[in-house]
Amino acid sequence: MLVFRAIAIVLSLIAGTAAAQNIEHDAKLNFFRIANGSTAGTYYPIGGIIASAVSNPPGGTGCAEGGACGVPGLLVSAVSSSGSVDNVEAVGSGRVESGFAQADVAFWAQTGTGNFAGLPPIENLRAIANLYLETLHIVARADSGIKTIADLRGKRVSLDEPGSGTLVDARLVLDAAGVSDSEMTVKHLPATRAAAAIRRGDLDAFFFVGGYPAPAISQLAGQIDVRLIPIDDATAAKLSNDSRFFVRDVLPRNSYRGLEEDIPTLSVGAQWITTADQPEDLIYAITRVLWNDNTMQQLRYGHPIGKRILRENALNGIAIPLHPGAARYYREAGLLE
Repeated sequence: MLVFRAIAIVLSLIAGTAAAQNIEHDAKLNFFRIANGSTAGTYYPIGGIIASAVSNPPGGTGCAEGGACGVPGLLVSAVSSSGSVDNVEAVGSGRVESGFAQADVAFWAQTGTGNFAGLPPIENLRAIANLYLETLHIVARADSGIKTIADLRGKRVSLDEPGSGTLVDARLVLDAAGVSDSEMTVKHLPATRAAAAIRRGDLDAFFFVGGYPAPAISQLAGQIDVRLIPIDDATAAKLSNDSRFFVRDVLPRNSYRGLEEDIPTLSVGAQWITTADQPEDLIYAITRVLWNDNTMQQLRYGHPIGKRILRENALNGIAIPLHPGAARYYREAGLLE
């Protein structure tokens, strides 16, 4: 009996020690979210790759042993959203710790200007990094007769859903081209649903702002003939002159099936943002891991857009304040004085 009692005491002590270790393990685990976009866009897969690369929860194999090379004790998750507008509001209110947003949307939200004029500025927004350029797509059925922006008049056109950066930029483009909502049948569908509607013949064209090749457009172009509509010189000049965020760009030929020539368009930076409330040491560690060789390799091989995410472009087009933790990293890296 004494032997069994001794064994029981030992087992109890072992269980207690294991429970204490689990509590300690849990206490060291920190969570950090990245609000992305819809699964049809490029924010979502890029956010997933970055979340995986930056994560390094307790108990895993260390980087030196071939395991995670992320921030020790941090578990990062990528969450879907409606897009840039939704993300700046979610980040600013503290519903998520960080998110992706177009450079123009982030600036307007932080300053209460542009499309956010008349709204309280979200002054606590801070930048972690500029990631890549997002390209404006106007996708039309090949048999729709749409060849220019002006041809959208009288057509069924989706400008994307409320809360998306695409909707903001679509309206800017249409305004610059002199095309009003009243001249079209306007829909508000995310890219996946817009592509499905075009395939069924229920829609003539849709706008999308994101990196190429976009999954929803690639899939659609593989099923039916589509046309990518160019941004004419007059419209491009007006937008690039009036805005510090739009840059002239092209959709390269062969980006999608049937695209046999470069299509003139506009692009805007995709940026990773957070708030001033996030600890400096945490954002410093996240920024350092974002630009380490391991993360760069995962991005290069994980998605076509990943090849365009380069450390030397990390500060391009950022018009909101940098988070102090990010700024510390960029000073150490020689990218910021």
